[in-house]
Amino acid sequence: MPGHGQGRGGAPTTSRPRTHTLRRLVGYVLQDRLRVVIVIAACGLATVTMVLGPWIMGRATNVLFEGVISKMLPAGATKQEAIAALEANGQGDMVDMVASMDIRPGEGVDFARVAMILGVTACVFVCTVCLRWLQGWTLTRLVSNAVYRMRRQIEDKLDRLPLRYFDRVPRGEVMSRTTNDVDNIGQSLQQVLGELIFSLFSIIGTVAMMLALSPTLLLISLIVIPFLLGVAYLIIRRSQPYYVRQWNATGTVNSQVEEMFSGHMVIRAYGQEQEAIDEFDRRNRELYDSSFMATLISGVNMPVTQFFGNLNFVIVVVVGGLKVLSGTMSLGDLQAFSQYSRQLSQPLGQLSSMATILQSSLASAERIFEFLDEDEEEPERGHTTDIEDVRGLVRFEHVRFSYDPDEPLIEDLSLEARPGQTVAIVGPTGAGKTTLVNLLMRFYEIQGGRITIDGVDTRDMTRHDLRRHFGMVLQDTWLFDGTIRDNLLYGLHEGDAIDEDRMVEGARACHVDEFVRRLPDGYDTVLKDDTAELSQGERQLLTICRAFLSAPDILILDEATSSVDTRTEVLVQQAMNRLRKGRTSFVIAHRLSTIRDADLILVVDHGSIVEQGTHDELLASGGAYADLYHAQFANGGTIDEE
Repeated sequence: MPGHGQGRGGAPTTSRPRTHTLRRLVGYVLQDRLRVVIVIAACGLATVTMVLGPWIMGRATNVLFEGVISKMLPAGATKQEAIAALEANGQGDMVDMVASMDIRPGEGVDFARVAMILGVTACVFVCTVCLRWLQGWTLTRLVSNAVYRMRRQIEDKLDRLPLRYFDRVPRGEVMSRTTNDVDNIGQSLQQVLGELIFSLFSIIGTVAMMLALSPTLLLISLIVIPFLLGVAYLIIRRSQPYYVRQWNATGTVNSQVEEMFSGHMVIRAYGQEQEAIDEFDRRNRELYDSSFMATLISGVNMPVTQFFGNLNFVIVVVVGGLKVLSGTMSLGDLQAFSQYSRQLSQPLGQLSSMATILQSSLASAERIFEFLDEDEEEPERGHTTDIEDVRGLVRFEHVRFSYDPDEPLIEDLSLEARPGQTVAIVGPTGAGKTTLVNLLMRFYEIQGGRITIDGVDTRDMTRHDLRRHFGMVLQDTWLFDGTIRDNLLYGLHEGDAIDEDRMVEGARACHVDEFVRRLPDGYDTVLKDDTAELSQGERQLLTICRAFLSAPDILILDEATSSVDTRTEVLVQQAMNRLRKGRTSFVIAHRLSTIRDADLILVVDHGSIVEQGTHDELLASGGAYADLYHAQFANGGTIDEE
């Protein structure tokens, strides 16, 4: 929190082996084992039907070619007679080719057989399409479930992270990791997983068919594979650092945009628009450069793959043509083999492209896993307890705490707030006023001593049980997107409920009802971040009413009236007096006029209580409180809050 010396640097980066990140990422997918099996089975069957297609079409090509050759030979002659006639006419170069064919001189093309083969081919291709659709549909559900589990883990992690994490990490960085990086992983997995499995099966099936058709041509085709893999490896190595920079820069840009958006009034008030634009341009340029280089290097992959694929195709066709002429290979087999050579280079190119996409996914995964591996709040003690009827006796007993071990803040603090007392905490900026409240709520853990409520150590209670006894109103208003009614009832715990009349009664006590009634939809008015119907003071009144309706056992007011005008402040003070009645209350205020009636005023400086007493007692003593009081009213100003 501002005031305790914590920086606003980004989250620390760690270096972890890519194989560890990959295994951890795949673990999210493998949790849905049934769908994994379906995807693999569909890919395997689709591969079988796909590799059978060219071979079946090759049979149709053989029938057509043999029919054309048969039509050219004299009708009524036998195959051997036709071969002898070719030799007699000096066409010996065709003898070997014709001898390897199933010809019937003079009969022509058997179109019925061709139609039957093409029908079988169509059925095979339809099966491939159906299996690929099943694979795609199942994979979509598989990846969506994996990303859903990841988001759930992130949400749960957010609830377990200590407040100090959010003190040092910009909100834009957190949002980038939990949104952009997760979306990138989902999109990358969707692209990679299906094609990865299908490409691996395709390579295996294609190589098997090529081996069956011509081992010689297969060896020739495999010559280009090492060159293709070598180029792909170089591309992956070169693109990997740029993907890491890209997603780190994305988080930095998001942080800059979030800060500019939330602080746009201050930026304009101080005339810093150009400086903010220049800073954004610098960070945006870093994102552009890293994204451009990552895309540029990855884009080289496909042209390289196509080049080697075309080179392989030309070699196969030339050598295969010679084999057809020599009668050691049929034209249909050459056609099928040339298609298989295309199919072999395609999945190899896809694997190379997917490897570059995977680099982007792993870069995002590292950022997410780094977030998930952040230190969490200290675990609860083994035996926890709770207080059924809270009286409100709060004690700090020799409490020790510091944000930075090298900069002690609270070294030996003891205080007591009796049931029903209103305890005001005042002091200069950075004195540790808000820190006391954070320790009481266990937003931070003390490093020595103990804090008790009705004699029960707060660390012996779960954080949930502890905090449900508190009601808190902060200086910064927080209202979520929803109706005014939903926001007012937000402070109620599970199982609690109040009727409409009691809600309206509380709204009137906090002077909320009078301006809500003027709204067209009343309590059903939907609030947004940019809601213009309500002033800042009215939004603050809503948060005060929310605490009022929750009827807490202990009340914390941290500059609760700082955003309301003087007239409204008087009305709110009256409501606060009713709210504080019978409850132990802690009030942090810079308007000393609002705490004159406090039962106990604590003057805090550098984490220590330098004075305590009532308003009159402290003024009479002429100490630090008197100096603050006279300085405030002499200058007509206020004392800054930390």
